[in-house]
Amino acid sequence: MRIETIDLAAFEAAVGDNRAARAARLDAICRETGFLLLTGHGVPADTIDAMRRSARAFFDRQVSEKSALAPAPGQPYGWIGPGREALARARDPQSPFDLKESFNGGPLRVPPGEEDPDALAFCYAPTPFPDLPGFEPAWRAYYAALDDLGRRVMRMVAAALGLPEDRFDAVLRHPVSALRLLDYPAQAGAAIGAGAHTDYGSLTMLMPDDGSRGLEVRLPSGDWHEVAPVPGTFVVNVGDLLARWTGGRWASTLHRVRSTDARRMSLVFFQQPDWSARIETIPGLGPDTHDPVLSGPYLMGRFREAGG
Repeated sequence: MRIETIDLAAFEAAVGDNRAARAARLDAICRETGFLLLTGHGVPADTIDAMRRSARAFFDRQVSEKSALAPAPGQPYGWIGPGREALARARDPQSPFDLKESFNGGPLRVPPGEEDPDALAFCYAPTPFPDLPGFEPAWRAYYAALDDLGRRVMRMVAAALGLPEDRFDAVLRHPVSALRLLDYPAQAGAAIGAGAHTDYGSLTMLMPDDGSRGLEVRLPSGDWHEVAPVPGTFVVNVGDLLARWTGGRWASTLHRVRSTDARRMSLVFFQQPDWSARIETIPGLGPDTHDPVLSGPYLMGRFREAGG
């Protein structure tokens, strides 16, 4: 078994039957595993490298310096240290806390006219940037690039589902997406850096360090399969909200990160539709088995389930 590759630039350049065939291939991948490798994304290598350097510089700081940026209980942004989050608890309330540490931030600006107090206090709360030369510019450039990439991928998603390619544009005007920098320490033995979980939003776009190991997805057989990184290539997976939109036609696949004897770092962008976007099964895509939810409140509830 291998994780399939999709070339976004090739899809965007294709026309007619070629474009339809590429869209159909994406549909097949998302029905089977919900995971793919994305090339042709157009995110500049310099933008990725600058964010990687800044992430490493931050995580290499003393705990006392990082902890100054720890969020208040129930708040999402800032530094979350080891033993503060348990992603597997949505499935098993007794799951142990994850070994990873993270730095988290959200949208670059508050949309005009936003007045919902929960939105302003949660998803649109300011990101507490560390006092590190170049960190904030690197973050803003990377976030903006991934925000744009997410919209492009969602147009390909719409084509793969047989929908007008602008189907999701209206709910991605002011997405409440999050960027997480993740650091998994080297561990001896069979430790779990992040427990088995599914992601909350529409799409997850992961850029792991070259040569890093540990990300595993659970196959329909129940076996776990390691996803090997490819330099300059994003690992993209379907999240819970996109699975809801498709009525379960597409899989939001369980995955985990096993610790290894080497440090693992990754940049993860969680695309999340607008705060007030109503997520319900699109007619004709699958059985309507889930109650409708609103994107932002749903995200807030899931985050707090995990111990954030």
